[in-house]
Amino acid sequence: MGSKVPGLARIAAVAAALGLAAACGGTPDRPAGGGPGGGADGGAGGDPARPVTLTFWSWVPNIQKAVDAFNASHPGIQVKLETITPGPDGGYAKMLAGVKAGNAPDVAQVGYDSLPSFLVNGALQDITEYARDDAAKFVDWQWQTGVFGGKVYAIPQASGPMGFYYRKDLFDKWGIEAPKTWDDFAAAARRIQEKDKKAYISTFAANQAPWMIALAQQAGRQWFGTEGDSWKVTIDNPDTRRMADFWQKLLDDKLVKTEADMSNAWYKDLQTGAITGWIGGSWGDAIIRGNAPDTAGKWAVAPMPQWPGAAKAVSASWGGGSASAVLKGTRNPEAATEFAVWLNSDPRSVDILLSAGYGWPSIKDTSQIPNLRKDDTVFPFYGGQNIWDVFKESDAAVALDWRWPPVSDALYASLTDNAKAAVQGEGTLADAFARTQQAVVEQMRAKGLSVTAGG
Repeated sequence: MGSKVPGLARIAAVAAALGLAAACGGTPDRPAGGGPGGGADGGAGGDPARPVTLTFWSWVPNIQKAVDAFNASHPGIQVKLETITPGPDGGYAKMLAGVKAGNAPDVAQVGYDSLPSFLVNGALQDITEYARDDAAKFVDWQWQTGVFGGKVYAIPQASGPMGFYYRKDLFDKWGIEAPKTWDDFAAAARRIQEKDKKAYISTFAANQAPWMIALAQQAGRQWFGTEGDSWKVTIDNPDTRRMADFWQKLLDDKLVKTEADMSNAWYKDLQTGAITGWIGGSWGDAIIRGNAPDTAGKWAVAPMPQWPGAAKAVSASWGGGSASAVLKGTRNPEAATEFAVWLNSDPRSVDILLSAGYGWPSIKDTSQIPNLRKDDTVFPFYGGQNIWDVFKESDAAVALDWRWPPVSDALYASLTDNAKAAVQGEGTLADAFARTQQAVVEQMRAKGLSVTAGG
């Protein structure tokens, strides 16, 4: 194959050549294709007298209720849930170690942003033959996060489509409408400061790499792609620079705060009205309700402000979302796929996930999800508004071509460090994205990947 490592479309085929893939040939005490689940090999459904047993690792609160519902309706397949710590320093490391050792779970929760890393590490099972007829159930962009080179490796679970949470009572008092464009957003920011020097439209959250990435995603050009046998990294591109320059001017003019969001100071500002808006994910509803309960009835949600020139509304997802990935080595890939599809598409299960505050459903048809039609907890807080209508449209407007690199952890760390430095006066936000591109390219090359940098 030479010294080059192929790009995304063929990355699975060369994972072993990278020296990163787990051995799949079996061990003396575990044959090839074996898995931790008990029961006989074979198709989905199993025999209720000898059910297929699957192991599932997840960090979603209360997801046991969904697993119990699956087990009750699928006597031939029984799933055992094991709760794990989210992220690369917890569950992910344990998953990858399990694949290498031959004792990984059959199905595991993996973030959309980490699926490429799992693929490079040879940790994902090709489930195309079992899932090929399920694509139509799911939102296109979410489905594509688990597809590489035309093969399916994961079933999407939920995402965090973005919207603008704002204090409608204060906006109405000051004669400000919810901003439809980013120019409107800047004008509203200035108007708020004119009305109350202690109030701001938002904070620039330099502590939140996924938030900044979502802003760039909505701004236009994608950051990662492939050209032939090479990755192409274009973080430092005109659309991202436009977005960075926009926020830089807000910072220079002191029209936004610079405190970290989801910090104690930020929660206090939500409570007092010092922060009057937030570009946040659908799951952010629970954060606002939980930390500013005395502001009930005063909030509303609007779509993300738009950039000029867009033919249609464009949105983004904070943090991407998570999937149910079938891991390499499972003895029952068909049963594992059936569980993953049911978990993320059956209305009973999706309603449980939604009520747990996990994120926006990955399925297209949400008409059978009770909490999306009538929510006596959420809607009153937003003055009776059905905020889920906003996030449904937002999720459908997320760009289809956004891809994640196999070094998402390095991307997050570099962007956060560089953005914090820019906010403190060490260069600009545009400089921060340029430095991040350089750091990510170096990280990818260090892993043996062929990379070109563009703009």
